[in-house]
Amino acid sequence: MGGRFTLGQLAEALQATLDGDPTVVVTGVAPLEAAGPEHVSFLTDPRYRAAAQASRAAAILVSHDVEDLGRVTLRCKAPRESLIDLLTLFHPPAMVPPGIDPRAVVAAEARVHPTASVGPFAVVGPGAVIGARARLHALVSVAPGAEIGADSVLYEHVVVRERVRVGRRVIVHPGAVIGADGFGFVADTGRPRKIPQVGGVLIEDDVEIGANTCIDRGTLGDTVIRAGVKLDNLVQIGHNVEVGENALMAAQVGISGSSRIGRGAVLGGQVGVGDHLTVGDGARVGAQSGVAQDVPPGEKQFGYPARPTIQALRIFHAEEQLPALLRRVRALERRVAELEAERGGEGEAGRGHD
Repeated sequence: MGGRFTLGQLAEALQATLDGDPTVVVTGVAPLEAAGPEHVSFLTDPRYRAAAQASRAAAILVSHDVEDLGRVTLRCKAPRESLIDLLTLFHPPAMVPPGIDPRAVVAAEARVHPTASVGPFAVVGPGAVIGARARLHALVSVAPGAEIGADSVLYEHVVVRERVRVGRRVIVHPGAVIGADGFGFVADTGRPRKIPQVGGVLIEDDVEIGANTCIDRGTLGDTVIRAGVKLDNLVQIGHNVEVGENALMAAQVGISGSSRIGRGAVLGGQVGVGDHLTVGDGARVGAQSGVAQDVPPGEKQFGYPARPTIQALRIFHAEEQLPALLRRVRALERRVAELEAERGGEGEAGRGHD
């Protein structure tokens, strides 16, 4: 819809309880500090309670357990989820008319669903399949035989190579490359020789792939991204990797070939995972960590190399004490040298007396 809503309409749409006048009209969503009387704002972290009380917003989206805020509120069970719905109401996805732009290049052998849209200068190769309501924006390239599932969106400059299958409701942001050759070479004779990369990539449903992210094809078999996975910008997924359902990876994560990332695992920014390793289901790896051995399911690790978080923090704390410890060691060495010199002098004096 977008545009203007009464608080009563929002309460109904969000299945929220309104503590205030249902006829008040609002026109947008804004942060607590920037909101005016025409906005709805939100309190999803109790640390910002004072800011919510001082906000000029017409109403504050809160959870059911927030009390005595002294403001008009929209109370809901899961405020973060409701915030997504609220933002979608005010900022609905742009409608793209179906059809193939006359400036696109679509092979006669390609199958493009009548409800799909193909933007200007996009290229769809022979045998490629574009599903219902899929949207290919300008300059997207879909190679021969590749498949794009229903309701998926590929933004500008996305490249989908051969033997790639993209599921339903997948979002691929600009510049991502899916299905490039994996990094595989043999140098037994001293000269690196390329291993043919003849596998593919399988992207399951409801995956989101960030800008300039790269997912390499398998050497043999598929690189697999399971349903619900969310990849940030500039992520590198090597050949024959499997990423489990609903895993999350922040920017600049790199996964080496043939590794396994478990269901619901979370990798912070710039985490590196070595080849043929397993990060277990539900594991958490902190930013800039280097994973050099398997991470057990549910474990939290951090550091370079990655260790269990408590152990890593103890090591970091010990490292902070190294300068003082070094000074103490040097002072002790000087004192030991002084004592040895004194004992040596006493020995010389005794021999002279004899």
